[in-house]
Amino acid sequence: MANFIDRRLNAKGKSTVNRQRFIERYKKQIKKAVSDAVTRRSVTDIDKGEKISIPTRDISEPLFRQGQGGKRNRVHPGNDQFNRGDQIQRPRGGGQGGAGQGDASDSGEGNDDFVFNISKDEYLELLFEDLELPNLQNNRLNKLVEYQTYRAGFTNDGVPANINIVRSLRSSLARRIAMSASKKRALRELEAELEQLQDMPGSKAEKILALKEQIEQLKKQIANVPFIDTFDLRYNNYAKREKPSSQAVMFCLMDVSGSMDQATKDIAKRFYILLYLFLTRSYKNLEVVYIRHHTQAKEVDEHEFFYSQETGGTIVSSALKLMNEIQQARYPENEWNIYAAQASDGDNWSDDSPHCHDLLAKYILPKVRYFSYIEITHRAHQTLWDQYQDLQQQFDNIAVQHIREVEDIYPVFRELFKKQAV
Repeated sequence: MANFIDRRLNAKGKSTVNRQRFIERYKKQIKKAVSDAVTRRSVTDIDKGEKISIPTRDISEPLFRQGQGGKRNRVHPGNDQFNRGDQIQRPRGGGQGGAGQGDASDSGEGNDDFVFNISKDEYLELLFEDLELPNLQNNRLNKLVEYQTYRAGFTNDGVPANINIVRSLRSSLARRIAMSASKKRALRELEAELEQLQDMPGSKAEKILALKEQIEQLKKQIANVPFIDTFDLRYNNYAKREKPSSQAVMFCLMDVSGSMDQATKDIAKRFYILLYLFLTRSYKNLEVVYIRHHTQAKEVDEHEFFYSQETGGTIVSSALKLMNEIQQARYPENEWNIYAAQASDGDNWSDDSPHCHDLLAKYILPKVRYFSYIEITHRAHQTLWDQYQDLQQQFDNIAVQHIREVEDIYPVFRELFKKQAV
């Protein structure tokens, strides 16, 4: 089996394959750091890269030591104290020697954590790994597009991990044949001529010597043809193509009533920003409808949804009514995959919560692929939570989750949109 050793100078992006191997090896620690970063960041910085810190104990390599006892010979380089047969005293302290420092010590010395930066794309890839829109089904294959990686032939440039051994060896063989075929033909002719001269009596020694020099020179030229060259290397080429899928729409319903204080609104915004990043990164041309509500509901654009300061009382059914009206007018259920994500603190007029139950049960849940509701509160759950819990027992396309702190956002998000087992 041929072994390829890449001795080229380290070019830009050359360490990409090692970087990916490192991320794959320590994915558990990196994903934990990424999920922690989501809760620490401000709303405007949630989609940027991240500086990852991994404890040294997690990346330390195994160390092999010889156990006590037994008879063995050792070579101590630089020995200027002992001769053969001398007895070496046992080290003071009675413990085995080891390499490296501990994480902490009473002398103030220790090892720092290993810190490195991941890019925005790597950050988002880890953030939304193994997530999908649940229950997505084929309707009209003309709008929503997913990206699928596929083999796209071969290329002359690439990273070592994608090298194609067979293609590279085939190219190397073709180059060596082309570069040495004429020389080998000339070598055979000179060897035949030399054999004839050596068999003939009275041949001139000078001519035989000249032929031998030519033969040696041709052999050196043939031997100098490299077995593998940079021009021979071929790499597997991968590209992304659009994978047609059904068209889909996501309704985002956010409570902005007076009971939603600034901290609660901030948690809701973080959740919706995560949802927006997930949808725009994973799906192309998926439409998003933003609805804000207090006593009245209103369809707004992306900027107003996240930054408007409007507030008021609470009538949750107003948002569900508006969603149903928009869906009927613009997104027929036989042509669209309909999704909805609602965030609220659970505070609602007591007589409006049963109305929300009826709207969902009769008009919305029979049409949507998936309806997710998150309640952001430290208080005890009220009537709205009970109504949604009851719907969860009746329908399998609604999920109800509770968020108390900022740290709960990402785990709840992953639970709502985790990839379903086939």
